[in-house]
Amino acid sequence: MVEESFWQRRVVTPILGQLKQGITPEKIALTLSLGSVLGVFPILGATTALCAVIAWRLKLNQPIIQLINYLMYPIHLLLLLPFYRAGETLFGQEHLPIFSITDLAHRFELDPLRFLADFGMVGVYGVVVWCLVAPPSAALLYFLLRGPIRAMSARQAKQA
Repeated sequence: MVEESFWQRRVVTPILGQLKQGITPEKIALTLSLGSVLGVFPILGATTALCAVIAWRLKLNQPIIQLINYLMYPIHLLLLLPFYRAGETLFGQEHLPIFSITDLAHRFELDPLRFLADFGMVGVYGVVVWCLVAPPSAALLYFLLRGPIRAMSARQAKQA
Protein backbone atom coordinates (compact mmCIF):
# COMPACT_ATOMS: atom_id res chain seq x y z
CA MET A 1 0.00 0.00 0.00
CA VAL A 2 1.27 3.47 -0.90
CA GLU A 3 1.70 5.78 2.06
CA GLU A 4 -0.13 9.10 1.74
CA SER A 5 1.79 12.36 1.96
CA PHE A 6 1.07 14.89 4.71
CA TRP A 7 -0.73 17.09 2.17
CA GLN A 8 -2.88 14.19 0.93
CA ARG A 9 -3.68 12.95 4.43
CA ARG A 10 -4.31 16.32 6.12
CA VAL A 11 -5.76 18.48 3.33
CA VAL A 12 -7.02 16.56 0.30
CA THR A 13 -8.66 13.66 2.15
CA PRO A 14 -10.68 15.90 4.52
CA ILE A 15 -11.85 18.00 1.57
CA LEU A 16 -12.92 14.88 -0.31
CA GLY A 17 -14.73 13.76 2.84
CA GLN A 18 -16.65 17.03 2.89
CA LEU A 19 -17.58 16.60 -0.78
CA LYS A 20 -18.90 13.10 -0.01
CA GLN A 21 -21.07 14.59 2.73
CA GLY A 22 -22.68 16.95 0.24
CA ILE A 23 -20.91 20.22 0.99
CA THR A 24 -20.70 22.21 -2.22
CA PRO A 25 -17.39 22.91 -3.94
CA GLU A 26 -18.19 26.62 -3.64
CA LYS A 27 -18.54 26.37 0.14
CA ILE A 28 -15.24 24.50 0.39
CA ALA A 29 -13.50 27.06 -1.86
CA LEU A 30 -14.89 29.84 0.35
CA THR A 31 -13.66 28.04 3.47
CA LEU A 32 -10.16 27.61 2.03
CA SER A 33 -9.89 31.16 0.74
CA LEU A 34 -11.16 32.78 3.94
CA GLY A 35 -8.98 30.50 6.08
CA SER A 36 -5.95 31.57 4.06
CA VAL A 37 -6.69 35.28 4.26
CA LEU A 38 -7.76 35.27 7.90
CA GLY A 39 -4.70 33.15 8.71
CA VAL A 40 -2.41 36.09 7.91
CA PHE A 41 -4.30 38.71 9.96
CA PRO A 42 -1.44 40.82 11.36
CA ILE A 43 -2.17 40.42 15.07
CA LEU A 44 -0.56 37.41 16.74
CA GLY A 45 -3.08 35.19 18.47
CA ALA A 46 -6.15 36.57 16.72
CA THR A 47 -6.37 34.29 13.69
CA THR A 48 -7.90 31.26 15.42
CA ALA A 49 -10.72 33.32 16.91
CA LEU A 50 -11.31 35.17 13.64
CA CYS A 51 -11.53 31.92 11.70
CA ALA A 52 -13.87 30.41 14.30
CA VAL A 53 -16.24 33.39 14.28
CA ILE A 54 -16.32 33.73 10.48
CA ALA A 55 -16.80 29.98 9.96
CA TRP A 56 -19.61 29.92 12.52
CA ARG A 57 -21.29 32.99 11.03
CA LEU A 58 -21.08 31.74 7.42
CA LYS A 59 -21.71 28.09 8.37
CA LEU A 60 -18.35 26.96 7.02
CA ASN A 61 -16.44 23.87 8.08
CA GLN A 62 -14.58 24.65 11.33
CA PRO A 63 -11.93 21.89 11.10
CA ILE A 64 -10.98 22.81 7.55
CA ILE A 65 -10.80 26.57 8.16
CA GLN A 66 -8.68 25.98 11.28
CA LEU A 67 -6.43 23.55 9.39
CA ILE A 68 -5.81 26.16 6.70
CA ASN A 69 -5.25 28.79 9.40
CA TYR A 70 -2.66 26.50 11.00
CA LEU A 71 -0.94 25.83 7.67
CA MET A 72 -0.75 29.58 7.03
CA TYR A 73 1.21 30.22 10.23
CA PRO A 74 4.69 30.41 8.60
CA ILE A 75 3.35 32.83 5.98
CA HIS A 76 1.61 34.79 8.75
CA LEU A 77 4.94 35.28 10.53
CA LEU A 78 6.65 36.31 7.29
CA LEU A 79 3.95 38.89 6.52
CA LEU A 80 3.82 40.61 9.92
CA LEU A 81 6.66 43.03 9.24
CA PRO A 82 5.53 43.89 5.68
CA PHE A 83 2.01 44.63 6.94
CA TYR A 84 3.37 46.81 9.75
CA ARG A 85 5.87 48.64 7.54
CA ALA A 86 3.30 49.22 4.79
CA GLY A 87 0.92 50.61 7.40
CA GLU A 88 3.54 52.95 8.82
CA THR A 89 4.32 54.15 5.30
CA LEU A 90 0.64 54.53 4.42
CA PHE A 91 0.07 56.71 7.47
CA GLY A 92 3.35 58.62 7.09
CA GLN A 93 4.81 57.35 10.37
CA GLU A 94 8.42 56.52 11.21
CA HIS A 95 9.36 52.85 11.22
CA LEU A 96 9.56 51.68 14.84
CA PRO A 97 12.23 49.13 15.80
CA ILE A 98 10.02 46.08 16.15
CA PHE A 99 12.68 43.35 16.37
CA SER A 100 15.37 45.01 18.48
CA ILE A 101 14.92 43.73 22.03
CA THR A 102 17.26 46.37 23.47
CA ASP A 103 15.39 49.20 21.70
CA LEU A 104 12.05 47.79 22.79
CA ALA A 105 13.18 47.46 26.40
CA HIS A 106 14.67 50.96 26.41
CA ARG A 107 11.49 52.52 24.95
CA PHE A 108 9.39 50.65 27.50
CA GLU A 109 11.56 51.80 30.42
CA LEU A 110 11.39 55.43 29.29
CA ASP A 111 7.61 55.60 28.98
CA PRO A 112 5.46 52.43 29.21
CA LEU A 113 2.25 54.20 28.14
CA ARG A 114 3.93 55.79 25.12
CA PHE A 115 5.40 52.38 24.27
CA LEU A 116 1.94 50.77 24.32
CA ALA A 117 0.43 53.61 22.29
CA ASP A 118 3.19 53.53 19.66
CA PHE A 119 3.24 49.78 19.17
CA GLY A 120 -0.53 49.55 19.43
CA MET A 121 -0.75 51.96 16.52
CA VAL A 122 1.73 49.86 14.54
CA GLY A 123 -0.73 46.99 14.95
CA VAL A 124 -3.62 49.19 13.84
CA TYR A 125 -1.65 50.31 10.77
CA GLY A 126 -0.97 46.68 9.87
CA VAL A 127 -4.65 45.80 10.26
CA VAL A 128 -5.64 48.67 7.96
CA VAL A 129 -3.27 47.38 5.26
CA TRP A 130 -4.61 43.86 5.77
CA CYS A 131 -8.18 45.21 5.38
CA LEU A 132 -7.17 46.73 2.04
CA VAL A 133 -5.46 43.57 0.79
CA ALA A 134 -7.70 40.84 2.24
CA PRO A 135 -10.93 41.23 0.20
CA PRO A 136 -9.32 41.08 -3.26
CA SER A 137 -6.99 38.30 -2.08
CA ALA A 138 -9.91 36.24 -0.75
CA ALA A 139 -11.86 36.76 -3.98
CA LEU A 140 -8.88 35.77 -6.12
CA LEU A 141 -8.22 32.65 -4.05
CA TYR A 142 -11.90 31.71 -4.14
CA PHE A 143 -12.05 31.88 -7.93
CA LEU A 144 -8.72 30.05 -8.32
CA LEU A 145 -9.81 27.24 -5.96
CA ARG A 146 -13.40 26.84 -7.09
CA GLY A 147 -12.58 25.20 -10.44
CA PRO A 148 -10.19 22.53 -9.11
CA ILE A 149 -12.55 21.71 -6.24
CA ARG A 150 -15.46 21.38 -8.69
CA ALA A 151 -13.27 18.99 -10.71
CA MET A 152 -12.50 16.98 -7.56
CA SER A 153 -16.23 16.85 -6.83
CA ALA A 154 -17.03 15.63 -10.34
CA ARG A 155 -14.37 12.90 -10.10
CA GLN A 156 -15.72 11.92 -6.69
CA ALA A 157 -19.28 11.69 -8.08
CA LYS A 158 -18.12 9.45 -10.95
CA GLN A 159 -16.38 7.10 -8.51
CA ALA A 160 -19.46 6.77 -6.30
